[in-house]
Amino acid sequence: MKFDNEIVSFHDEVLGQIQKLEKDNYMSLDIFNQIEQWKKTTINKVEKAAEKVQHQLIELIDKQRINVVKQIEPITKEILYRREEENFLENDIDRLRKKIDEIQQILKPFIQKDTNKCMIVDNDQIDWNRLIYIRAEQLYSPVLSNANLNTNTKWIQNGITVAGVNGRGAGMHQLCNPWGSYVGDDQTVYIADCSNHRIVEWKRGATTGRVVAGGNGAGNRPDQLNCPTDVIIDKERDSLIICDYENKRVVRWPRQNGKSGETIISNVGCWGLTMDDDRLLYIVDHDKHEVRQYRTGKRQETVVAGGKGSGNRLNQLYQPTYVFVDRDHSVYVSDSNNNRVMKWMKGAKQGIIVAGGQIQGNSLAQLSNPFGISVDLLGTVYVADNGNNRIMRWTQGAIQGTVIVGENGQGNQSNQLYHPTGLSFDRERNLYVSDEGNDRVQKFNIDRH
Repeated sequence: MKFDNEIVSFHDEVLGQIQKLEKDNYMSLDIFNQIEQWKKTTINKVEKAAEKVQHQLIELIDKQRINVVKQIEPITKEILYRREEENFLENDIDRLRKKIDEIQQILKPFIQKDTNKCMIVDNDQIDWNRLIYIRAEQLYSPVLSNANLNTNTKWIQNGITVAGVNGRGAGMHQLCNPWGSYVGDDQTVYIADCSNHRIVEWKRGATTGRVVAGGNGAGNRPDQLNCPTDVIIDKERDSLIICDYENKRVVRWPRQNGKSGETIISNVGCWGLTMDDDRLLYIVDHDKHEVRQYRTGKRQETVVAGGKGSGNRLNQLYQPTYVFVDRDHSVYVSDSNNNRVMKWMKGAKQGIIVAGGQIQGNSLAQLSNPFGISVDLLGTVYVADNGNNRIMRWTQGAIQGTVIVGENGQGNQSNQLYHPTGLSFDRERNLYVSDEGNDRVQKFNIDRH
């Protein structure tokens, strides 16, 4: 029997393929050309992103410099005027010192070493325009948009009461149905104290609050509020912007010794609000089941989520409550009666479900009347799951969430919540929850271990 020549040919063919794997040969394979082309393309994208962020940094510094110059000019004039006076009040000095200190706090991120950082997003699907960017200390957006959080971040489960330390009531040490809240740079908490018809300010470590808006009973006079549900600070105007829900209006109120507010939007069932870096205001109209965008100082409005009546389709909302806007101007909405959180990308005709979306329930895949909301740089959603007395975290693309606070059921202990509503973070990534049923605001410190 003769040896099979076919097997010899097959052997020689495979041997030739093996020889191609020698370095002098395999470097000419097409895959290396593809990799080299990918490298060049990627480097080009990174260079463009770096150039973009340099331009953003220049714009940011120039904008902030102009802002602080505007703030310091009247103080300079007043100091010159006061120095000429023989009689002056100690209160004037304290007030001026406080204003100068506030300006210094604004400047710190720009003049201190290593406080302005470029953030690099480490993600499987990288948006190259966001691979590198400036961490601007936002004047308007929620702090969490700057926070370096990840899916392993944990918070100490026993909360600390930072506002409302003596149960329900109208005293300065009490709250009555607190809803939305805003945490300032110095950890001062501003609270929409709904049933007391006021906005209260609680300094860090304080045992009593201070009324900064309303507090004159329920009513629709300029010096009154009627069940405010949310509040933010506009630092550029040094004012509060308030959802005055029962009066169906949005009010701007001076932050320093303001006696009355100015209605800036009328005939709106405002429940929640936020502002982006372009000074565009986003209002959740709870009654019309939509979110509208307003340009401050102008009568322009655009529906950016919902607007198709109440319902559970992807282009509808049903009694939405709170809102968050990210750096790309995507709008996240707590779609409360649909038991879901929706994301509407800029210009989108319909939203996508990013949390919940099942029927109302208490499993990890469900929500029950979601309220306060924040979103971090990776698109992870943090939401106050009101009906389930817990705070949940939903990572991007997840089919279920995880409980980060409130795993111990309804109650008034330090590790329990009762119908949480507002949700905020400070610069140190500590979590603040408006614990509406317990008439308090709880702070959950980040677990650094």
